[in-house]
Amino acid sequence: MPHRPTRHKFRPPWRASVLTLFPEMFPGPLGLSLAGQALDAGLWALSTHQIRDHGIGRHRAVDDNPAGGGAGMVMRADVIAAAVDAARAEAATAGEDLPLIYFSPRGEQFTQKMAHELASGPGVMLLAGRFEGIDQRVIEGRGMREVSIGDYILSGGELAALVLLDACVRLLPGVVGSAESLAHESFETGMLEYPLYTRPREWEGRTIPDVLLSGDHQRIANWQTEQAHKITTLRRPDLLQKRSTTKR
Repeated sequence: MPHRPTRHKFRPPWRASVLTLFPEMFPGPLGLSLAGQALDAGLWALSTHQIRDHGIGRHRAVDDNPAGGGAGMVMRADVIAAAVDAARAEAATAGEDLPLIYFSPRGEQFTQKMAHELASGPGVMLLAGRFEGIDQRVIEGRGMREVSIGDYILSGGELAALVLLDACVRLLPGVVGSAESLAHESFETGMLEYPLYTRPREWEGRTIPDVLLSGDHQRIANWQTEQAHKITTLRRPDLLQKRSTTKR
């Protein structure tokens, strides 16, 4: 029987608050599969805040030309501050003090370690910017933590927000059926995950390694560790370097 997330009656839901120009993008894929079931079960809660509600003038403008010239537009400090303050006031009414994250290519890299850090807290408040970015003054004035999900550029922060939320939600107690399955995933041990196999035993001339069918749990564990180390050495040697530095 497939696992269905259930909420512990004494545990408050982990809260996600997203400030965006496109609230209709949420929950999007997070409304499906385990994340969606967990949302329905109350293991986590999601609210969105339309930034344009705090826009300027009849057209609710949220951006303006960059100071000093240059291409594109920049989201205004006063507009973003008003949106953040309103979202924080709403959270405070519910007794919440959520860390505020702004997605930016120049931010610190989002990692599995950060996902664990955020998932262990009360939740997150995420600012999904658009255009060329937001006024630096509001980043500083509202104490935003700048985070990047990778070395590439997206049209806005909404997809980054979905990525971060998915990575955090699946770590919440009760969302994934087996905690053991989380412990052996890529990045959890500082290495990439070992190769995985299932039925049929032979497929297009390729067979499952004999050791995995031996029933010898110690041999299997050793093989998995060796394979994880081999794959990480070939594809992500930087992870092994970090792992070595951490152990010192």
